[in-house]
Amino acid sequence: MSDGLAWFNALPRDDAERRLYFCFANRPWAVAVAGARPYQDVDELLAAAESAWANLAPPDWLESFAAHPRIGERGGDSPASSEREQALLRQAPTETLAALAAENRRYEARFGHVFLIAAAGRSPDEILATLRRRLNNAPDEELAVASGEHRKITRLRLERLLDEPHPPASRDLPRSARGSQRSGK
Repeated sequence: MSDGLAWFNALPRDDAERRLYFCFANRPWAVAVAGARPYQDVDELLAAAESAWANLAPPDWLESFAAHPRIGERGGDSPASSEREQALLRQAPTETLAALAAENRRYEARFGHVFLIAAAGRSPDEILATLRRRLNNAPDEELAVASGEHRKITRLRLERLLDEPHPPASRDLPRSARGSQRSGK
């Protein structure tokens, strides 16, 4: 068992749920994955994440989408992760960033949520081309594509969570994670 997985298994349940929420901003998912500990290996953790995803409905996905910044922008409930995942976009020419901003607005007007793509390692031009292509999807099809991309993002974040030597402290959690913890949602 990796040191990161042993650390994760040993976390108090509330802390594990909060850290999972950083990976995927949906409280029922985080509760389910934290509640299935201890995990024998990373594959078992990822299988539990998949199982919990299978129980989600479109409103759950939309809730988690709302925690993400627009592609090419800063913010969201996991800003350090978003910054790392979108690192190549910081090098994009101003024209590309302006086009991304405009296409983001078109996308949100059409689908009602932010455009999601597993951006790590993708060039700004590739992301922009994908965004434009996905604007042609039917709303139900696009929700499925976006949720698939979100699964990829979450998987990367879970793996990174286990690899980080010093994950963020509970006091640094986003307000939405702290608020849902207090309210019991």
